[in-house]
Amino acid sequence: MRLPRSSAGWTMAVFGVLALVLGALGLIWPEAQLRMLGFTIPAERAPGDYTGTFLTASSMASFNMGVYYLLAAATEWRPFYRFTVWFRLVTFTVFSIAVLSEVAPGRFFGVAAWEGLGAVATAVGLWWDARRSAAGVGPDGDGAGSASVPAADSVH
Repeated sequence: MRLPRSSAGWTMAVFGVLALVLGALGLIWPEAQLRMLGFTIPAERAPGDYTGTFLTASSMASFNMGVYYLLAAATEWRPFYRFTVWFRLVTFTVFSIAVLSEVAPGRFFGVAAWEGLGAVATAVGLWWDARRSAAGVGPDGDGAGSASVPAADSVH
């Protein structure tokens, strides 16, 4: 796997690894995932309780998302980086509303905060990379700015 070549790429890689690991945790040990999120775990599930089914689906989605983010970081797919900033802010908003309206427990706000902070970190990384590229500074400070960020992306 290729290491990220930009600040924004590193934010994507970190999120990708965490999404992949937490998705795998939810698939392998769902009770741990539920405890981390602040959900109670009954000794016995009632008929019609599809918590396990939903957790499997969301864990698999998290695992897949981790793969997508790592692929984007490895290929420096900057349009995807920009896309995720907006949708992670939407996710932050939806999850925050779920906590505030008591649909989700308070600890679930950690997920919302992670999404919001991740969006801001990626946005700052994109801004920083564009600024360095415009100044002609490469990722190692060597003056090879055009190699780190494609010219078409440095404008955005």
